[in-house]
Amino acid sequence: MVKESGMQVISEPALVAPPSVGNVTDHVEDNAELFPHHPVFALDADGAWTPVSSVDFRDTVRSVAKGLIADGIKVGDRVAIYSRTRYEWSVADYAIWYAGAITVPIYETSSPEQVSWIMSDANVVATFFESNHVLATFDEVASALPEMTARYLFSQDALSALAIRGAEVSDDTLEHHRSQATPDDIATIIYTSGTTGQPKGCMLTHGNFMTECDNLVAALPEIFNSDGASTLLFLPLAHVFGRVIQLAMFRGRVTIGHCPNPSALLNRLQSFRPTFLLAVPRVFEKVFNGASAKAHDESSIKGKIFDRAAHISIAYSEAIDSARISPLLKLQHALYDKLVYAKLRKAMGDRVTHAISGGASLGARLGHFYRGLGLTVLEGYGLTETSAGTTLNRPTGLKIGSVGRPIPGSSVAIAHDGEILLKGPHIFNGYWRNIHATTEVFNQDGWFCSGDIGTLDSEGYLTITGRKKEILVTAGGKNVAPAVLEDRLRANPLVSQCVVVGDNKAFISALITLDQESLPGILASHNISDAPLAELAHNPQIRELVQDAVDEANKAVSNAEAIKKFVILPTDLTIDNGYLTPKLSIKRHLVTLDFAQDIDSMYR
Repeated sequence: MVKESGMQVISEPALVAPPSVGNVTDHVEDNAELFPHHPVFALDADGAWTPVSSVDFRDTVRSVAKGLIADGIKVGDRVAIYSRTRYEWSVADYAIWYAGAITVPIYETSSPEQVSWIMSDANVVATFFESNHVLATFDEVASALPEMTARYLFSQDALSALAIRGAEVSDDTLEHHRSQATPDDIATIIYTSGTTGQPKGCMLTHGNFMTECDNLVAALPEIFNSDGASTLLFLPLAHVFGRVIQLAMFRGRVTIGHCPNPSALLNRLQSFRPTFLLAVPRVFEKVFNGASAKAHDESSIKGKIFDRAAHISIAYSEAIDSARISPLLKLQHALYDKLVYAKLRKAMGDRVTHAISGGASLGARLGHFYRGLGLTVLEGYGLTETSAGTTLNRPTGLKIGSVGRPIPGSSVAIAHDGEILLKGPHIFNGYWRNIHATTEVFNQDGWFCSGDIGTLDSEGYLTITGRKKEILVTAGGKNVAPAVLEDRLRANPLVSQCVVVGDNKAFISALITLDQESLPGILASHNISDAPLAELAHNPQIRELVQDAVDEANKAVSNAEAIKKFVILPTDLTIDNGYLTPKLSIKRHLVTLDFAQDIDSMYR
């Protein structure tokens, strides 16, 4: 730990130097040349997995890229992928890069307004769609996007069709396109929520990705060098977290499978049998809660056994840190390993030893529980602007409850006001066509200002303690800008104020107050009897009208960002009662503190 301008600063030496030439497609060429028969992917057919070798993947990517070039895709063009996580997503991503273009990922749950904004802002000229379902969303806004002329449907075997169209494109032409990008050129533009609600495009370069991946592979030999290493991806590849991990897995030649359907995850884990997992805290919570509920539903005895097993697992993991595992605890742990832990490991495929968790806080309790049963969860921290990872716990340097130390080649500092500042070759170039927003997030010394609050301990481990900016991050790792929902709800005459909540929660909710000036007319027009606010807050007809307003606001966001529950407060938020500033800004901290019981009621 050192001091820089009075700040706490911790840096981690790079294990691999940033690249001076090339781009991420070099990884495909290297794998095919040096390890032609190694299975880099596996294709799922109802639980039966077929390996895809390095050379077969390269040949597929090349043929699809030639099709894109034949269709007129030029170097520097923006091409979107609007799909769930699947093998075709990966092929399209690399094919776009081979063609010299830039990938623009879009969540399959995005609303028409979001799709329209992203595609128009990035000037997308072609898009890979998963199916007619997401194509229908695009069709709602297609008339406003005249530059987006090429559509490719995975469900209609678009990759094969592109390969046929590209048959006449020469290898020399393809290589000319492929080799144009340097480490300094943009590889992808990932749109992330801004405080105004309008997504901003984060420009990540080939060098950002290559540096991040090379250092992750070098730093985690337990994951990348394990025998038969494999991972099953089920998080959205549209999110930087899943995307970077896939690139690192490909770089490290870890066999990758895809699971686009969350309901099929349990079966796919058991058939694929990965050695490593990538997940957000919500997934780990659901596994734990599901196992607990199942045990308690079967019988009271089994419920008590599970509860005791969870207690012993946590105690055992905590004892590992103190190096004081008593003989009795060892015996109890061995007993519950046979009764409970082994079954949980089997449900995850029986080979998983490590996982990376990011996007939100996992918490010490779950971290200890999973390590106690044999799965070490490596919690990390990062943002889209930092190519996902900035800090990470490693198997050889694990501090449960923290988000780890800086990844190799990066630095973390704590500003005077507690804000987390970041530096390194993995930090993005800025926001697409938004110089003002870019300038705002870098201080005069070149540090990226994360907007999060944290602390560094004496060993350099980072702990997140709060959020300086108002962006909410759900337990599923989804960034949500409250303003877009709140502004829409306040536009409804029935609604006075709205406070969107859901930070670190499973879903988004809202505290809503009624507009007392508009109420008399609304009550009369709907034949609702007048009553005190406390009674109207529970009136079924009022709740139905508020639900209509919520449904309308939700049209502006994806399903993951949508308000799922709300509470109508029995009072308004005003300057007089202290909940609004003179500028009429909501004092969020005070509202969430005073109405904590109302918020908790929506998550019970």
